[in-house]
Amino acid sequence: MASAPRGAGGAGRQASQSGRPRTPAGRTRLTAERLATEYPGAAPDLCELDFTDPWQLLVATVLSAQTTDERVNSVTPALFKRFSSPFEMAEASPDDVEDIIRPTGFFRVKAKTLVSLAQAVSERFGGRVPASIEELVSLPGVGRKTANVVLSVAFGVPGLPVDTHVSRLSRLLGLTTNTDPNKIEADLCAALAPKEWGALSLRLILHGRRVCIANRPRCADCLLADFCPSAQLPTGAAGLRAAGTARGARLV
Repeated sequence: MASAPRGAGGAGRQASQSGRPRTPAGRTRLTAERLATEYPGAAPDLCELDFTDPWQLLVATVLSAQTTDERVNSVTPALFKRFSSPFEMAEASPDDVEDIIRPTGFFRVKAKTLVSLAQAVSERFGGRVPASIEELVSLPGVGRKTANVVLSVAFGVPGLPVDTHVSRLSRLLGLTTNTDPNKIEADLCAALAPKEWGALSLRLILHGRRVCIANRPRCADCLLADFCPSAQLPTGAAGLRAAGTARGARLV
């Protein structure tokens, strides 16, 4: 489960303007550094999906498409109680899976995908989730984003998942000019050590959910606002006083 933010935004916003990074790579490194103070922990600590092994994380990540992690977490206990291994799910009827995962939406497609995924893991990999991106993306319903989640969170293998939050924040922060997820991944990875990839992705996701919210960003509360090209900060004495009041209230 993800740790709650520690409220380090004020310190981040006090950085001098002279220290503002001038390149996408520089902004990526500073973003990673600042977010690590706001959302501490390693990738497994930051992931908001509940799981106990790579198979459960793989299933939960597939279910998370077009829904919230909270909703996924509400159905996976019953799903894994009914089908405790890939072998058991491989023998399941999609109808039985549908009944359990219905709250996550698109349940018919997801149920068929999960049964096919379980069959592939059972037949091709002996019931063990593979730990390479090439093998993971060969599985039904597993794209590069899902594969990178499993690699970085379950196996501790470097990987940087690019979901809608990572894509959106990366462009808003000027970390990349690309819109293609694979190119965004390449840009971010090129700026950081491999051990930082997975955690940065998860921290961007948390920041996108809690602060840099789509269509209503809380720029006055953001520890990245002093170098973010898209920041919408209040101007003038009155605006600065309002921003200071908002920051103070958050830290109380």
